[in-house]
Amino acid sequence: MTTLIRQRAMLPFVAILAMGGCDRDTSQKVAQAFQNGAPKPDEPPRMLNGELPFHYPPALYARKVQGNVTLYLFVDRNGQSIPDSTRIEESSGYAALDSAAVKGSQELHFVPAKLRGEAIGVSILFPVYFRHPEAHALPGDTILNKLHSPAPAER
Repeated sequence: MTTLIRQRAMLPFVAILAMGGCDRDTSQKVAQAFQNGAPKPDEPPRMLNGELPFHYPPALYARKVQGNVTLYLFVDRNGQSIPDSTRIEESSGYAALDSAAVKGSQELHFVPAKLRGEAIGVSILFPVYFRHPEAHALPGDTILNKLHSPAPAER
């Protein structure tokens, strides 16, 4: 079974740019992540995983259950996601999807964030989208389509 999961590894930096598609609460949470007193990096962490480590729970896939999970992660100066610091910032409403997101996050690897050329640890918000190819789109999925679709060809 092919696992169809979309996620954006652009981290909270893209989330700030895409605030037009976010609700007010999510926008405020992203802004607060940057106001926690930690230095803002010059370069955000970049995900290195070629294949996403998130596995759709088979029972929920069979029922075409979909959901979004937002994780709060700490990426250390070596680019590793620290499991003990990971928490669910926003639940999908399904414990199995939330658990799959947390479990998969343990296998995430990043180029670390940098501040003045030095690797630093940072906290990030990391969204994970569980989508079934035969299910109806969820509210807000139009922003995902815009982020994933190629730019229109110029004439």
